[in-house]
Amino acid sequence: MYGKLKNTVYLLLIIQLIVLLTGGCAKRVTDGEQVSPDQKIVIKFSHVVAENTPKGLAAERFASLVQQRTRGRVEVQVFPNSTLYADGEEMQALQSGAVQIIAPATSKLGDLYPGWQALDLPYAFKNLDEVHRAMDGPVGQKLAKSLDSKGFMVLAYWDNGFKQLTNNVRPITSPGDLKGLSFRVMINSPVLREQFNLFGATPVPMPFNDVYQGIERNLVHGQENTISNLYTKGFYRVQSYMTISDHGYMGYAVMVNKAYWYSLPEDIRRVMEETMAEVTRWERAKAAEMNETYLKQLKDSDNLTITELTPEQKEAWEAAFKPLYASFAGDIGLELINELQKHN
Repeated sequence: MYGKLKNTVYLLLIIQLIVLLTGGCAKRVTDGEQVSPDQKIVIKFSHVVAENTPKGLAAERFASLVQQRTRGRVEVQVFPNSTLYADGEEMQALQSGAVQIIAPATSKLGDLYPGWQALDLPYAFKNLDEVHRAMDGPVGQKLAKSLDSKGFMVLAYWDNGFKQLTNNVRPITSPGDLKGLSFRVMINSPVLREQFNLFGATPVPMPFNDVYQGIERNLVHGQENTISNLYTKGFYRVQSYMTISDHGYMGYAVMVNKAYWYSLPEDIRRVMEETMAEVTRWERAKAAEMNETYLKQLKDSDNLTITELTPEQKEAWEAAFKPLYASFAGDIGLELINELQKHN
């Protein structure tokens, strides 16, 4: 009896050993929900616009896809609406490592490298195809390379769209109608300031999240922005007139701290790069769709008197703004301006 029991025990031990050995050779699957804190990479993505904008939606999509594709190893935390860092604070936060990804408007990068101001020149682009050819080609590559010495790296260029003018005083059909009015402009962009100075208007640099109150308190008569920003931030509720001028492009540079980026494991970088490229295609299509949808809603509402410039009027506006190209050729560089105009 004892001998049989002993043999049975030996047999069970042998079976357990086989199970352990064969189980140890099997490929293990990482459960994203069970990744320990010391294994997880947490990336903070800060931006200044609303969640339901093209940038806001793309940031959330990127975060969700990266978490899925890394099986929980990477958690991208998105902080919209300046809840973490506001205009003027993001660059320093990225440089110090307080945040890992930002997506500032390209207009805010002129302080780092004057060439970025080329994208602010009025009527630098006539349509989004021209924008994408430039930013996905030599222009975008040169601008991205200009940030190397600052320790920044551009992962992608996202769209917002073309800017329109709004104000509370009168309809604007010609550049001369700008005279005597004050307009909020983005910080750090001499070109945007001068485009209003050129016609006797007063530019007022102001952080994005202060614009609604700035208009409401009559600190400025108006502002320039894309349809999606105008709609999602409710600017149309405190403005009376809008001109569909398409006078300037607004886009974003999705940026990381270069040293931080190359501290990440190679497989993580590869997943993030592939995901960012996919999300960029999605974001560009979404931006165009949202601007079209929101414009229709604005036209159907009674909040704004909307003036649409004819093609002939736009040509007149473009000609009127041309002196800015000569004024900023020295700062921006003729080579970059000429490269930009190849895509027109």
